[in-house]
Amino acid sequence: MLKNYMRLLRKEFTGYDLSKFQKDVLAGITVAAVALPLALAFGVSSGADAAAGLITAVIAGLVIGGLSGGFYQISGPTGAMAAILMSIAAKQGMQGVLLATFLAGGFLLVAGIFRLGTLTSFIPAPVITGFTSGIAIIIALGQVDNLFGVSSKGANVMEKLTSYQDLGFAISFPTLLMGSLVIIGMVFYPKKWGQKIPSSLLAIVITTALMMLVDWPIATVGEIPQTLISNNRLSLGDFSLSAFQTVLVPAISIALLGMIESLLCGASAGRMANRQLDSNQELIAQGIGNLLLPFFGGIPATAAIARTSVAIKSGAQTRLAGMIHAIVLFLSMLIFAPIMSNIPMPALAGVLIVTAWRMNEWETIKELFAKKYWSAILLFFLTMGCTVIFDLSIAIVIGIISGCVFFVAKSAAITISIEEVDWQRVNLPETRQLDNWAVVYISGPLFFMSAERLKATLAQLQEKEGIIFSMRGVPSIDLTAQSLFEEFQEKAALQGQTIIYTSLQPEVEKQLEHLWEKQKTEQHRTVAHALSSLHKKYVIDGEA
Repeated sequence: MLKNYMRLLRKEFTGYDLSKFQKDVLAGITVAAVALPLALAFGVSSGADAAAGLITAVIAGLVIGGLSGGFYQISGPTGAMAAILMSIAAKQGMQGVLLATFLAGGFLLVAGIFRLGTLTSFIPAPVITGFTSGIAIIIALGQVDNLFGVSSKGANVMEKLTSYQDLGFAISFPTLLMGSLVIIGMVFYPKKWGQKIPSSLLAIVITTALMMLVDWPIATVGEIPQTLISNNRLSLGDFSLSAFQTVLVPAISIALLGMIESLLCGASAGRMANRQLDSNQELIAQGIGNLLLPFFGGIPATAAIARTSVAIKSGAQTRLAGMIHAIVLFLSMLIFAPIMSNIPMPALAGVLIVTAWRMNEWETIKELFAKKYWSAILLFFLTMGCTVIFDLSIAIVIGIISGCVFFVAKSAAITISIEEVDWQRVNLPETRQLDNWAVVYISGPLFFMSAERLKATLAQLQEKEGIIFSMRGVPSIDLTAQSLFEEFQEKAALQGQTIIYTSLQPEVEKQLEHLWEKQKTEQHRTVAHALSSLHKKYVIDGEA
């Protein structure tokens, strides 16, 4: 592993000079401007606090960024992870979040060591799109309290929403006004301006300045410590078998999401940077980073596509860009902590709601509906619903199982066409010798799920004098289908029927060989060859 990491560094820093360093510095500062409001917002939305989000961004930028499998990867707190942490924090408090983060880091490290970086390729694309949209819904609904200035109770979004029936929904109009203005401002913010000043950062700066000038009854972030080591952090004395057992399932969810987010981000960013991600090294980096974060009071971190794409577009040359972004964030904590404590909660809520909207893979969703991929659409909605109602782990398991079921059901579809012998089609003189023959064209895998269709077809052929099976489109055949052909051949032998197989795939031919030992049958390369042989046998040789 160390040898592979050193190879990555040598390749990355070959020819590194002052001009490239300047580009890294500029990219790091730009990414920090984007990451600052998001780190604060995701820290709050996860059930922790703004300080935890900042600590996570700094430590992840330094540790995970320094060890990453791709120089362009920028890690930190993300909205998807915040959606999971929200329920963990509600049930088990911050201590549960820290323990789950540590355990998830161990899982990720083991996954990297055992080179499991390819596992995400087994998750169907509609499942990934579905749980991304589900997470976006959770993030948006999780900001109802901060946007409207109301209070709720519950361990998850659904419980929080239903709690308003008992707690009431007394809207604070100054809070709603500020949050709404942030949402409207970010939505209509010109894209060309966003290349210089991120809309989220500008929204936070303006609303914070307003809060410092006007004494409005609006909740703020509160005190932000000027240190990387939070008072609410994990210690070795917190470790116990019973404590880890309570967070085992959430830790698996965190690890699974961390793997998916980081590797998908790396795959997308790798195409942008024209540099392939070392997926196993990335998992090792994510594992080590998440093992360390709880001891500082941080929450789980993953690679973030928004910050990563900004780094690439800003001209990042090496992993130093991500580390510089972390240093800039830390300096912001030291210098601006007293000011950041005045950031209004509805402003962060507005930033998160717009971020949640943009998280959705709208192009992919639009394509699913435009091309009417009904099974993919069903899989998308199923995964999205399970993510909102249950959690990520259950949603992905259900999504993968459903995807397999849909695939098997689709694979069971076969096409069978029964045609009379057409001599003109094979350029042979017409004869009535084979009037009671049929050519059967079969396409699709023949296995237990398509057995009924095959059985019904074979039943229609009992009165024929001879049958030519064209099986070019049959890639495989199972024991059930073989048994149907064997039974059909036994009946054909008793009735004096002739059976010919053509265009057999090598694997199918191998599996049917034992049938020909029981009853002699002919095999030809194509239907045309079979008809040519029959024409010679029944017409030419017959006349001779």
